[in-house]
Amino acid sequence: MTLGITDWLFFLIFFAVVIGFSLWRSRGSGGGGEDYFLAGRGLPWWLIGISIVAANISTEQFVGMAGQGAGAVGLAVSWWQLIGSIGIVLIAFTLLPRFLKAGIYTMPEYLEYRYNVLARSIFAVLTVVIYVVVLVTAVLFSGALTLHTIFGLDLAVAAWVIGGAAALYTAWGGLKAVAWADLIQGLALLAGGLVVFFLGLSAVGGWESFSTTNADKLRMVLPADDPSLPWTGVLGGMWIVLIYYCGLNQFIVQRNLAAKTLRDGQLGMVFAGALWLLVPFAIVMPGIMAFQLYPDELLANPDKAYPTLIANLLPGGMRGFLLAALAGAITSSLASMLNSASTIFTLDVVKRLIRKDASQRSLVLLGRVMVLIFVAIGCLLAPKLADPKFGGVFQFIQQFQGYIWPGVVAAFLFGMLVPRAPGSAGVLALVAGPILYGLMQAFTPGIHFLLQVLIAFVLVCVMMGVLTVLRPMAEPKTLPVREDMDFESDPKVKVLGGAVIAGVVIFIIIFW
Repeated sequence: MTLGITDWLFFLIFFAVVIGFSLWRSRGSGGGGEDYFLAGRGLPWWLIGISIVAANISTEQFVGMAGQGAGAVGLAVSWWQLIGSIGIVLIAFTLLPRFLKAGIYTMPEYLEYRYNVLARSIFAVLTVVIYVVVLVTAVLFSGALTLHTIFGLDLAVAAWVIGGAAALYTAWGGLKAVAWADLIQGLALLAGGLVVFFLGLSAVGGWESFSTTNADKLRMVLPADDPSLPWTGVLGGMWIVLIYYCGLNQFIVQRNLAAKTLRDGQLGMVFAGALWLLVPFAIVMPGIMAFQLYPDELLANPDKAYPTLIANLLPGGMRGFLLAALAGAITSSLASMLNSASTIFTLDVVKRLIRKDASQRSLVLLGRVMVLIFVAIGCLLAPKLADPKFGGVFQFIQQFQGYIWPGVVAAFLFGMLVPRAPGSAGVLALVAGPILYGLMQAFTPGIHFLLQVLIAFVLVCVMMGVLTVLRPMAEPKTLPVREDMDFESDPKVKVLGGAVIAGVVIFIIIFW
């Protein structure tokens, strides 16, 4: 792609504004742990909602999800975001009040209150490993692939460029810097995606031509024997995935834990769910359009769908905006993951197990150092995902997170629903979940990984039930209770949440 001076100016000005604004808004965030790791628990609902979207929508979607849309899955890959819209609304009124009431910093911290310190430690280590080895690495790779496709930049060099940009403001200002950067980047990436949708729609001859030509891809329900995303997997295991992702996943939930009030946290989550309804139009359908326009270029590697659309379709003067939106998507998600990984490592591993008397300043310093270490690990691993055996970046992310989903969701839900489940039951869930999923990955390759997640989850719950019957807790655990917040849900927010769920149902009916 040939970029003009206007493109480069827009691109550079965009990032100068994003980084400068985030550093300015987060000035003075290094004084205490609550200020650095949870933005002083002062985030308003609109910033929470946009920040969740910016953290979630990255090149995992712009590259991976668009690639799945261009490939065999088609529009059905939108299930991940649409079920997410339903899940995040329901979790806003079920799990979020419980977590805010306990006043926790991290999700592993909750498991210590409910079970014991061993459960907290296992979950903390699992989370950091998954974040750094899978999520950070995949986001760096997909971002580097975008730069490689458009500019011809070496994958390894591109990964270091992206990682350095995200680490800069994350290490400096913590969650507050990440959230304020997300405000600009989240709006830009959604606007950029919709621009691509309308330009792509024009290039393929309008909606009627697009929907007629791609009728086989514009459907949400795939057969039970489909290897990519069968309806049985959607109904079977996807709900477990979304409970984890929207309700137990630190880099999403950390924003909700930083809410000023319960209303801000709930309304922010509902707002994020509403914005996720744009994903099929801003990301998945452009991927389908790209394959219609450039089938020969994408046949070998559908993950290049979105970058190819930008490189071939956008006129001069708009490329800088779209590249800034894509780069913003990369850095916002990466910054969120780095911030959350460093928060968990610092508070749940070092503070809890190694240096219990560590000062707030030393913890903040350690958090900043770990951001730099984690991004370096991701940059070293990212180029290895170019190997075709990983089956596409989106598939890699989803499939390898299966090692954490069943056991973690079982530990939280079973612990909430069965008050006398002992601490050993929580530990058992966290250990058995990855083992059972790994065994099925090795010995039942014919079963879709979402069904493997469901089977592992059920088996873990059965094991926890047996252990609870044999060794029930004498008295239920008592969790901490914050006294500085009203925990009554606003009825108006519930109505808005219902409207989001109705929007998902309507979309599914239209594209059944």
